[in-house]
Amino acid sequence: MSSASPGGIGVLGSAFNPPHLGHLALAQEALWQLGLDEVILVPTGEAPHKRIADDPGREQRLAMTRLAAADDSRFSVSTLEVERKGPSYTYETLELLAKDRGDRELVFVMGADAAVGLESWREPQRVTELARLAVARRSGISEADVAAVLRSLGAEGRATMLEMPQFGVSSSAVRERAAAGRPLRYLVPEPVARFVEEKGIYG
Repeated sequence: MSSASPGGIGVLGSAFNPPHLGHLALAQEALWQLGLDEVILVPTGEAPHKRIADDPGREQRLAMTRLAAADDSRFSVSTLEVERKGPSYTYETLELLAKDRGDRELVFVMGADAAVGLESWREPQRVTELARLAVARRSGISEADVAAVLRSLGAEGRATMLEMPQFGVSSSAVRERAAAGRPLRYLVPEPVARFVEEKGIYG
């Protein structure tokens, strides 16, 4: 495992269905631990591997992601995947971002649970060529598990493990609370909670 060079750009992709405080904490930790300049949040358009559960639609998820990121000037939101037709493949998104960002290093931020499944992604070696990885530790998944996958992809030394505060919040739990009419405050950013309640999303 290794460290990214300061001044890079983090890329955090997710369905953001909805974005919650755990997503923002992950973006913050990547910024702080790796000395990145910014983190781009990339809402998934069409998920390639599985249907997005309880999906209110890509436009609604994009709107919520923009609300979640609005208070922090170090976060931006990309519409690349939302606007693209067909499945959202990470390597294609990274290729487009690399063109836009010139010589600045991209750092793809992901959980260890996603990292150990990287071999099943479309063009995983291209992903590790285009970006370093910042991998958030998850209980039950060791650094050795992640390293073994990277070794099999010929990408040894292309990842940094992130220490993460433990968050007991997930998008699925937030959706369940919204459906039951329970409050979402302190689990998602305040503007996202208001948006979900006013629009009746997940209800």
